[in-house]
Amino acid sequence: MRTLDRPGVLALGLGLLGLGYRLALVLLTVPGSNSDEATFGLVALHIADGRELPVFLYGQHYMGTVQSYLAAPLFLLFGAGWVPLRIPLLFLYAAFLYLAYRLTRRLYSPWLATFTVGVLALGGERVVRDQITAVGGRPEVKPAVLGLLLIALALGQRRTRHRRRYWAFGLFGLLTGLCVWDDWLVLPYLVVAFGVLLVGCWRDLLGPAGAVLVAGFLLGVAPLIVDNLTAPPGQDSLSVLQQVSAGEGEATSGTARLHGALLVGIPLATGLCRPEGCDPVEMSWGGLYLALLLAAGILAVVGLVRAGRQAPVPGNGAEPSGTPENAVAGGTPENAVAGGTPENAASGGTAGTDPAGSAVRTARLGYATQLALLLGAALTVAAYARSSLAGSAPLASARYLSILQISLPAVLWPLWLVARWSGRLATGPVTRLAGVLASAVLALLVVLMVGATGQLVGEIGTIRAEERQQRQLARTLERAGISAVYAEYWTCNRLVFVTRERVACAVLGANLRPGQDRYSAYPRRVRAADRPAFVFEAGAPADTAFQAHLRRSGVPARVTRVGTHTIYLPESTLRPPG
Repeated sequence: MRTLDRPGVLALGLGLLGLGYRLALVLLTVPGSNSDEATFGLVALHIADGRELPVFLYGQHYMGTVQSYLAAPLFLLFGAGWVPLRIPLLFLYAAFLYLAYRLTRRLYSPWLATFTVGVLALGGERVVRDQITAVGGRPEVKPAVLGLLLIALALGQRRTRHRRRYWAFGLFGLLTGLCVWDDWLVLPYLVVAFGVLLVGCWRDLLGPAGAVLVAGFLLGVAPLIVDNLTAPPGQDSLSVLQQVSAGEGEATSGTARLHGALLVGIPLATGLCRPEGCDPVEMSWGGLYLALLLAAGILAVVGLVRAGRQAPVPGNGAEPSGTPENAVAGGTPENAVAGGTPENAASGGTAGTDPAGSAVRTARLGYATQLALLLGAALTVAAYARSSLAGSAPLASARYLSILQISLPAVLWPLWLVARWSGRLATGPVTRLAGVLASAVLALLVVLMVGATGQLVGEIGTIRAEERQQRQLARTLERAGISAVYAEYWTCNRLVFVTRERVACAVLGANLRPGQDRYSAYPRRVRAADRPAFVFEAGAPADTAFQAHLRRSGVPARVTRVGTHTIYLPESTLRPPG
């Protein structure tokens, strides 16, 4: 067993702190639950009971249900609840930390890998919500992409034994297929990960290995394919996504979309801002992020060109020109040949291969992987900036950029290099000033993320009180013998999940018209009920509209206040207007 060095020991400690912090939040149901997460819980409940095996989340036809399948066995063992629903995501977060450390160490440096783990261990509300709540495919696709890149590196550098290579190709295809089924937001990263595989293994892909990869992909994406082949016209994933894109919000200008994507979306998704918004200092990270993407891309391209020029003539056994550090990612000796650690400098060759050729292959593939991380981030930001939501609702939609965490070390690499170079070079006020500024930016990032983390910790009491109110609301309904209610969206499925479907709920909008019911069986139960109740947040538009409807109908109703919610139980059957 390999002994951990100092960066590894420190990274392990920071990772355990981040994991412990999130475990405590999971046990406390922080961040707070909502109806979207409850829908994943209801899917898991139905899977655990053997009632259904949904391919997509109820009410959607494009978001996979991997998280629900992961939670279903825990529901069988411990019963349905928020904690069993979130525990699998905690393991996915741990896998993400480990793989991020491995990839960063291999591509860049051990200490940057440790710093990356430290940054990822922090987490304000926006970051933590995307990591440990059932919000869609983001918690699982991030470690999957890192795993794909590490597999592509190992295969391209010939680090896997011959008999294991087919398994590796099959696993690459399987993970890719699962990601395509689960969350299409990750498509840019899947494309660049496959590009890395092509760079290192294009010859292999022309033979049996390519067939194995395709078989693995088809196995992973099979749920999506089968469902789409049997879906009614207009209900296939592509059609539904086109409908969602066409009606995602009001048209916004390009300036508004760029502002929302760069100055709000990136800082919020990377953990610098509060959920309510970003201040000017935090917003400046968006512009700097793009500059760092460009700088890191230039470094990777220069390294790739340099490694290509150093390639030995096949068959003559010539060493690459220059010293080992000339084949380094970014020019630092500790990275000998983009390997992250000295042991990677000439590793990757199989027995009997040319060491010089192996080193050059390792370097070229390392730089190609760096470019993949940068291109994945750039394509993700570009795709988000094209959406009208980036301009109309950046605070709510910035979650679509949470997968940028995959590229965090690639973005930080130029700052890390400048900070280190300034300490190694002998003189020069410009160099020293650049190093101080780079170090200050890195320190400021940590300070802002610590602040966001502290803010979430400070809100735990408020979030816990709100969760208690939701449980009290459910208990009040059950004690009153109420099994069918009308309510607004953010109450409905949450209420159904908390009561384990003992209370059914139909969604009403602010105008009391039918809203977004994700599971049709619940509104059917409510419409069939003799005297359904109505539950609204006190003072909300729907509450005001219902009070007017109640007065017009002349039907008396018993009114109960539970926290911020009001329960109306009409003495005779009352339906929503229209």
